Amino acid sequence: MSQVNKEPVTVRILDRDYRVMCDESERRSLVESALALDEQMRAIRDSGKVTSVEKIAVMCALNLAAENRTLKEQRHQYAEQIDRRIAQLAASLD
Repeated sequence: MSQVNKEPVTVRILDRDYRVMCDESERRSLVESALALDEQMRAIRDSGKVTSVEKIAVMCALNLAAENRTLKEQRHQYAEQIDRRIAQLAASLD
């Protein structure tokens, strides 16, 4: 991506402002992602079990990594199901 198209966007997470450079086309996604991250981090903080911002961030990252892994596994399973179904349909055409 070209640095020329990037502009600063300020997002607020756990009452702290972060300035991030991004393309205008990515701005909405960045803001929505920051809102979701803030929501998850607040939920962890408000549970009362974790108070350190660093630990909250790590717990949130672990939750997001686990969710990402689950989604990747599901996508892989769906792709395999589709491949099997296509093979079945192809075999029935023969």
